[in-house]
Amino acid sequence: MRTPNRRDGYLPIRDYAAIGDGRTVALVGLDGSIDWLCLPDLDSSSVFAALLDAERGGAFELRPDEPHEVSRRYVDDTNVLETMFKTAEGTVRVTDALTLPRAGLAPGRELVRRIEGVAGSVHLRWCVRPRFGYGLGTTRLSMRSGIPTADSRGDAIAIRSWDAGEPRVEGDAIRGDAEVTAGARGLIVLGADHQEPLVFPARDEVEARLDATISFWRAWTGARSYDGAWRDEVIRSALALKLLVYAPSGAYAAAPTTSLPEAPGGERNWDYRYCWIRDSAFAIDALLELGCQEEAHAYLWWILHASQLTHPELQVLYELDGGKEAPERELPLQGYGGARPVRIGNGAAEQLQLDVYGDLFETVWLYVRDGQNALDRDTAKRLAETADLIGRVWRQKDSGIWEDRSGPTHYTQSKVMCWVALDRACQLADAGVLPTRHAGAWRREAEQVRAFVEERCWSETKQSYVRAEGRDDLDASILLAPALGFGDEERMRATVDAVRRELADGPLVWRYRADDSLEGDEGAFLACSFWLVQALAATRRTDDACELMDELLPLANDVGLYAEELDGSSGDFLGNFPQALTHLSLIEAALAVADEDTL
Repeated sequence: MRTPNRRDGYLPIRDYAAIGDGRTVALVGLDGSIDWLCLPDLDSSSVFAALLDAERGGAFELRPDEPHEVSRRYVDDTNVLETMFKTAEGTVRVTDALTLPRAGLAPGRELVRRIEGVAGSVHLRWCVRPRFGYGLGTTRLSMRSGIPTADSRGDAIAIRSWDAGEPRVEGDAIRGDAEVTAGARGLIVLGADHQEPLVFPARDEVEARLDATISFWRAWTGARSYDGAWRDEVIRSALALKLLVYAPSGAYAAAPTTSLPEAPGGERNWDYRYCWIRDSAFAIDALLELGCQEEAHAYLWWILHASQLTHPELQVLYELDGGKEAPERELPLQGYGGARPVRIGNGAAEQLQLDVYGDLFETVWLYVRDGQNALDRDTAKRLAETADLIGRVWRQKDSGIWEDRSGPTHYTQSKVMCWVALDRACQLADAGVLPTRHAGAWRREAEQVRAFVEERCWSETKQSYVRAEGRDDLDASILLAPALGFGDEERMRATVDAVRRELADGPLVWRYRADDSLEGDEGAFLACSFWLVQALAATRRTDDACELMDELLPLANDVGLYAEELDGSSGDFLGNFPQALTHLSLIEAALAVADEDTL
C-alpha cells in the first residue's frame, strides 16, 4: 500500500496505469484520478488533460475524502485496472475499464468505474471536470432527463451513477459522493459520443459490457503462445501493446500521450500519438512469435496502405488512420510539471530518415519468411520500386533514428538499415517474392553500403562503430545491428563492449552523449537497455543478457508498464507513457535470449 503524492498538482509518471478499448486510452492515476483521455480516438483532442495542465486540463477524480493508502493491479490477464483504497474505517475496490463494443445500442466510448465495498465503510467523493479541446474549448454542462451531460461542438459525454451517489452539476463540474459499505456495489459511467446523439445506457447493459471486456482480455491473453523466460513480463508488455493498437486500421501508436518531457521541465516534449514505421519490424516479429497472426496481418497491410500515399518514398510516421499529415503546433498549456512547450503534431514527419526503409523491408521479410504469408503482385512491384529508390538515396545525409533537429549527417545506423533494406530485398527476390529484374543492382548497392560503414564509420581508436561518419562519439542504436546480421562478430562484440563502457550506467543505457542542439539532458532510453540484452544474446553472451534482463524488469512501475526514459538519479519515468518501443524491445530481448538458449 502507498500514499499518493502530487507535486504542484502532478503525479509522477510512473504512478499512472493505462486502460483502453482499441480506439482510445485513458491514464488512471494512483490516487484514482483519470488525468488523460482523448475522445473519440487516441489521437483526437482531450476531454481530460490534467496530465498537461493541472488547473485547466480537466480530470475525473474519485477517492476517499479521508486519509488513505492505495494498492492496485491489473485484473489477471486483462487491461482492466483494479485499485484498492484503504482508510482507517474500511476498504473499497474500484475497477476501471474502457469497455469493448458489443452488439446493440451503446455509447460510442464507455468508461466504467465499478465501486465495491470490501470492508467497513468508506466515504467516496468523485468529480468530473470535462474540458474539451485540450482544455481550450468551450464546455457546456446541463441536465438531460435528469442525467448530467457536457458537450462542445460535436462531442458530448453523459455521466450515469448507480449506488455511487446522485450526480449533480455544480459550476464547471459534475459531482457526487457516497458512503460505501462492505458488500455494496455501485457504478459510475461516462458515455461519450461524437457527432451522434448521446446514448444513456441501462445498468445491466453496462455490467454486461464490463464483464464481457474482462472475458475478452482473458481470452486474448490465453491465446498467446509464448512460454519462455520472463513470461509474465512478456505477456504484460503484449497487453500494453494491444492497448496501443488503433483497431479500425491496425496501426500502433508509439504512445497514447503527447508532450510528457524527456527532461524534467525541459523542451524535449513530443507528440507520440502516431505510428512510426521504425516500430514495424519489432512489432511484426513480436506479434508473430506471440501468436498474434491477425494483428500482424492487419499491421503490415496498414503500413503498405499508408505508404501508398508517399510511394516510393516512406514517411517517418503516419496518422493512425493512414494519413500523412502531422503539422506540429504548440498549445498554451502549463505542461507536465511546467515542461513547455506542449506540442501536438510532430515535425519529424517532414524529415528524411533513411533507416525506415530497412525497417520496412525487415518487416516484410519477417512476415513472409516462414511461407505462411504472401504478397500480391502489385505490392511486390511497389516494394521493388522502393528498393530501387534506396539504391539511389542511401548516400544522402539524413536526420537519423533519433530525429535530430540540428541538421542532417551520415548516421551509421541509417546506413546499416539501408544495407538491411537492400539485403532483404535481394533475399525476397531470391525467394520469388519480389521481381528479380533489379536484384543484381540491389546486391551491388548493398555491398557499397557495407563498405561505407566498415571504412568510414568504424573507429580503430574506440574499437567501435561510431555514431556517424567522421565522428568519434557512440550511438546505442548500433546495438540493433548484430541481430540484423550486419558486421563481423569480432567488430560487433567490440562495439557492444564500447557502448557498455561509454553509454551505460548499470542496467541503464543512454542513446548518445553528444550535443543535439536541444536544452537539457535527457534520461536513459529504456529501449536501448533492452537492445543491449538483445545484442549480448546475438553475440553469444547469454549469461550477461539474462543478468541484465533481470536488472531491467524491476524498473517497470507497479503494474508492469514502462515510459520512454528513466531518470538515472531519481528513478522517475520520463517521456511519453506507456511507450510501445520500450515494451516491444522487452519482448524482442526475451525472444532473443530464448532463441540463443535453444541453439
